[in-house]
Amino acid sequence: MTAPNPASDKAFDETLEGRLGDEAATAALAAAVASALSPGTSIHLSGDLGAGKTRFARALLAALGHGGRVKSPTFTLVEPYNLPRFDLYHFDFYRFSSEDEWREAGLDEYFQGLAVTLVEWPEMGGAGLPAPDLRVRLDPDPDDDGARRVRLQARGPRGLACLNAVRDAACFDSG
Repeated sequence: MTAPNPASDKAFDETLEGRLGDEAATAALAAAVASALSPGTSIHLSGDLGAGKTRFARALLAALGHGGRVKSPTFTLVEPYNLPRFDLYHFDFYRFSSEDEWREAGLDEYFQGLAVTLVEWPEMGGAGLPAPDLRVRLDPDPDDDGARRVRLQARGPRGLACLNAVRDAACFDSG
């Protein structure tokens, strides 16, 4: 049984949208989010193939002090990182064919501790996946080939702290 997640409290549901002009803006966004992360925070990272999800994950880990290689967990399902402030588990559910596959693989135990979880393709985990504190959606900007549109949705106090850090950093164009 999964422990209650304070992120499911709809009273904290807040959204911020903007435009990331280049990789540096994506790195700035990831650094702003990283500055506000605390143990137990869960982030769901969505977007089509090539939208910049793994680029965001790499920038987030770099901002958290990871100096090594960041591999996409597409085939391994999870990549663990022991960071100075907390552990972070980076998941990729892209290859799942059923909603319970993540649970059948024994990954549910990673969502019950004090680590930060970062899940790419969370929609493949279905409704049973614990609610995130922060949802990040990346999409190519139809008006600019190298730019991305980003939508962040905070749910709960941990997600709201991330959203406020992004606002304070002013790392993308609003709207």
